[in-house]
Amino acid sequence: MTERQFTHLHLHTEYSLLDGACRINRLMERVKELGQTSVAITDHGVMYGVVDFYKAAKKAGVHPIIGCEVYVATRTRFDKVNRMDGSYHLVLLCENETGYRNLIKLVSAGFTEGFYSKPRIDKELLEKHHEGLIALSACLAGEIPRALASGDFEKAKETALYYQNLFGPDRFYLEIQDHGLEEQKLVLPMIVRLSRETGIPLVATNDAHYLTKEDAKMQRVLICIQTNKSVYDDDILEFGTEEFYVKSTDEMYELFSLWPQACENTNKIAQMCQFDFEFGVTKLPSFDVPDGMENRQYFEQLCQEGLKRHYGENPTTEIQKRLAYEIDVIDRMGFTNYYLIVWDFIRYAKSKGIPVGPGRGSGAGSLAAYCIGITNIDPMKYQLLFERFLNPERISMPDFDVDFCYERRQEVIDYVIEKYGADHVAQIVTFGTMAARGAIRDVGRVLGIPYQTVDEVAKMVPMELKMTLEKALNTSKDLKSRCDNDPQIRELIETAQKIEGMPRHASTHAAGVVITPREISDYVPLATNDGNPVTQFPMTTIEELGLLKMDVRIVRWRNTLETKTSQRSRRTSFGGWCA
Repeated sequence: MTERQFTHLHLHTEYSLLDGACRINRLMERVKELGQTSVAITDHGVMYGVVDFYKAAKKAGVHPIIGCEVYVATRTRFDKVNRMDGSYHLVLLCENETGYRNLIKLVSAGFTEGFYSKPRIDKELLEKHHEGLIALSACLAGEIPRALASGDFEKAKETALYYQNLFGPDRFYLEIQDHGLEEQKLVLPMIVRLSRETGIPLVATNDAHYLTKEDAKMQRVLICIQTNKSVYDDDILEFGTEEFYVKSTDEMYELFSLWPQACENTNKIAQMCQFDFEFGVTKLPSFDVPDGMENRQYFEQLCQEGLKRHYGENPTTEIQKRLAYEIDVIDRMGFTNYYLIVWDFIRYAKSKGIPVGPGRGSGAGSLAAYCIGITNIDPMKYQLLFERFLNPERISMPDFDVDFCYERRQEVIDYVIEKYGADHVAQIVTFGTMAARGAIRDVGRVLGIPYQTVDEVAKMVPMELKMTLEKALNTSKDLKSRCDNDPQIRELIETAQKIEGMPRHASTHAAGVVITPREISDYVPLATNDGNPVTQFPMTTIEELGLLKMDVRIVRWRNTLETKTSQRSRRTSFGGWCA
């Protein structure tokens, strides 16, 4: 007898912010512990965590399935009328690279065009971007279950046939779930009937929001943090049962013993989903050079002009050899355009009187960068190594850290947007996480512990970089004593440890800007922050995917008279620039 297999295809990680509690690294341990070989990520309306999920799965030897539980507008994504324009859930899974490209287009448009309380897409977008995707009808909040729950079987059938026709007979599945909810018990037999009448196959899912049954309380705490409620409030958003966890294969087959094919179909879908991310292949935008010249030729010309400007008409052989070597390495590694792009926006800033920093970090070791004006630090004088910035033996994206006056930095970004196109430039997301003290304060409020008590406990956590609650318990005798002797404080600390380090909110990185050859949404999903587009992937992920990431940092220039004396003591050996 063939061993039964099951794949979770409806699952929310910590990137379903303050809702999902399936922490990615622990998720892979749980999946392997259950003997399962594949798992999907389907966070609510976002793809923040898909690359981290993919890498963790590959490292653990688990087959990753990239997806998202999107919100489909009840009318269109442009309709935004209170109490009329909500949304339905729909699970989308990437079958291949085409599906991934289409999914990031959908998720991006949900933010940039359809955002209304949530990032919403609509059927017009689905009709345009459905290829390569497998769709599941989702939970009770899906369009089909909603119609069934309201008693409109014909509407549910019409909707099911629409999705089957759109995605194809083997690309749309009716999702069945059973978390012990009364409404599910009502809807489930109707979904089965719908499957019989239409021929649309069933698929069993468990809408996993946490890893084990014991984690239900922790997930409830997250919801309360999100909604600013206490666990003792009567109107908190509750799941109703403690069954929304990553269940074992046997549990799922027993739960759906009347429809074993629905469980088997999870593995069929998992085998169909074969998408892999491409890492380390650079995707630089082109840079237009004067007619009749190639990019390397133009770059070399700029370098030679700068060489003479800095070192006179007859630079030493050593300097000439160093520059020739750098130009060759930069060209062979494919980063000529990168240098030209950075040179161009720094040149623009200087031409407009926008203060620009002299250069920081390993980029200061590049003679070519010094010659064309990216940096203002002579690497020959200070014996700085080019190989710390670019090394043919270690292929990685170069990264110039460029400082601009905080009052006029946006002018530089606006120039880049105008030059390359608004749909080719975006700032980069960053995530605020729940640090040790913050986790204690959040959990304490949710558990209804008096503020003064929570404050006392939080202040027992040492104020040190990378401090964790585990470290604090080993470092602070007072904290350890309170935890050991007071059951309420023990519960507070143990619960805080479970959510510590989880992303709490998304915001815009202070310095990161990405520029892409084609539309950004061809490469990464977009979100919005204060109406401005931001990537859904953070800085490190953007770099891993080979995209051009700029560190356009903000600094404050002090008034010359105020700082004339202090500059002498603060001045670095790199030319006296002070911010």
